[in-house]
Amino acid sequence: MENKNYSKGIFYLLCFVAFIVALAVLKVTATFVLPITISILFSFIFYPFVKKLNSFKIPWILAVLIVIAITGFLFSVIANILVSSCKSIVSAYPRYEARFTSVYSMIAETFKLPFDENSSLFANLWNSLGVRTFVQNSAISLSNFLISGAKIIFLVSLLILFFMMEMREMKSKIKLAFPEEKLNRKIIYITIKTISDVTRFISIKFYISLLTGTLVGIICLSVGLDFPIVWGFLAFVLNFIPNFGSAISFVMTTAFSVIQFYPAGYKIVIVAVSILAINSILGSILEPKWEGNDLGISPFLILVSLTLWGYIWGFAGMILSVPILVIIKIICDNIEGLKPVAALIGSKKKEK
Repeated sequence: MENKNYSKGIFYLLCFVAFIVALAVLKVTATFVLPITISILFSFIFYPFVKKLNSFKIPWILAVLIVIAITGFLFSVIANILVSSCKSIVSAYPRYEARFTSVYSMIAETFKLPFDENSSLFANLWNSLGVRTFVQNSAISLSNFLISGAKIIFLVSLLILFFMMEMREMKSKIKLAFPEEKLNRKIIYITIKTISDVTRFISIKFYISLLTGTLVGIICLSVGLDFPIVWGFLAFVLNFIPNFGSAISFVMTTAFSVIQFYPAGYKIVIVAVSILAINSILGSILEPKWEGNDLGISPFLILVSLTLWGYIWGFAGMILSVPILVIIKIICDNIEGLKPVAALIGSKKKEK
């Protein structure tokens, strides 16, 4: 009777089980692991800038602090702009209440929801659809987020600082830990390739998202849509979520244009068609061509990764889903036993 070697099958089965267990652990330990993951990815992004500053004879730790300070300043500017925009939305709400109420009355009539013509929009919403519970839960969540937000930002900044200090000595540490030349060269290659590819992906995504947000903001401003900064920022942030983000941004911006401009249909059409064109050209043509040829990631697995990490880490997981997939592919591509996994993750390249 012929003896069969089941070792490879057992190895892949164990890898699959370990992967499932790891995902379960990551979900349970999200509060602890997510800031570490974010800090590592930010360190990958900051590394080329820090290295460039260091080439001008600026000490490494000072270069790291400069990059972190500039990033913090930019985040604070964006936050102030958004706070101002939110205040404008709140102050402008009375102008839109009548329109919102008429829209809600149509929805209530269609779906047989309770509606009192003598009450305000909030009063009608408060008494239907379980909005009371939703608002209370949202208020508690927002309060918890604001309280813990400063701690998280401080923790991530601290982790970035110390991790980037470690990155400078990474090569020497790898050589010390793995004296065999062939092995340490391969580990160094995987590390450098991971940093390079993740940095390239996030840079591409950032520039495409920034361009998308800028163009959407300009379109909204040109047609007179209120709060163009909000819609541009929304397009910028949601574009980091593959496939679904730009669609959500399109629906929200177009819906608001309907509320503001109806019955002036031509402005609604301009907003809808322009945003659709921007998303199609940048998101469906330019970005995949620019990004896909470099990363070689299967579009189907991008969608799976988006769903999976969204389930594990929520909105942050959706944004981090593709960089994590890139890291997994690079690691699998450079480990002999995991090359089939890398082949499954990758997209088929055209033969030259």
